[in-house]
Amino acid sequence: MDKPNQIDFSAVLASSVHDMKNSLCMLIQSIDTLAQDQDTNPEKQQELATIHYEASRLNTNLLQMLSLYRVEKNQLPLLIEEHHVEDMLDELVEKNLIYSNNHNISVEVLVDADLIWYFDDSLIGNLLNDIFVNALRYTKDKIVISAEVIDQHLHINIKDNGNGYPEHMLNNTEIPMHDFDIDNNRTGLGLFFAKLIASAHINKNEQGYIKLANDKQIGGSVFTLVLP
Repeated sequence: MDKPNQIDFSAVLASSVHDMKNSLCMLIQSIDTLAQDQDTNPEKQQELATIHYEASRLNTNLLQMLSLYRVEKNQLPLLIEEHHVEDMLDELVEKNLIYSNNHNISVEVLVDADLIWYFDDSLIGNLLNDIFVNALRYTKDKIVISAEVIDQHLHINIKDNGNGYPEHMLNNTEIPMHDFDIDNNRTGLGLFFAKLIASAHINKNEQGYIKLANDKQIGGSVFTLVLP
């Protein structure tokens, strides 16, 4: 039997994460407002872009932690609805525009304007934002985001022209959470979260999944999300 004053630390942590996430959202909105000031000198704009980038990364990590807590408690809510894929991808690019503009990173979105799919917009948006933010960090100067339907599955690709995924990462998508090397910046929580959210999307007994590869044309990494 639990002691009367025993603290459920995981519940406290989840509540704290939720509050921190809300505060960070307000901070990011304030940074967006400041960045729109045309009188701000280039050095300050660059500094704002970096702060915005780091705040966005932190907000994404908090959302991942909260989702993982809900999974552990079997309380992860999935709201599967119809969405225009182009709208989701445009929003993804827009909320990271400060950083990409200030670092002269070209971002191209290739998707049919009429493409519609069923998924949880919040969870998939957060998943893709984490991958996109990492691509912004590792690319040289170009990112291509594309979406298309292949064999009745939605494929969303995020490509960059950086140095690509290290070889050991290309086989990591099936490794359980406790075997991930959390000290490596390009493995661990983000990749595990992506796999978790993708597999939670099920249609006709088929689960979503992720793939990692290195692109031979523009060079760099290729992350692929496949949804049934």
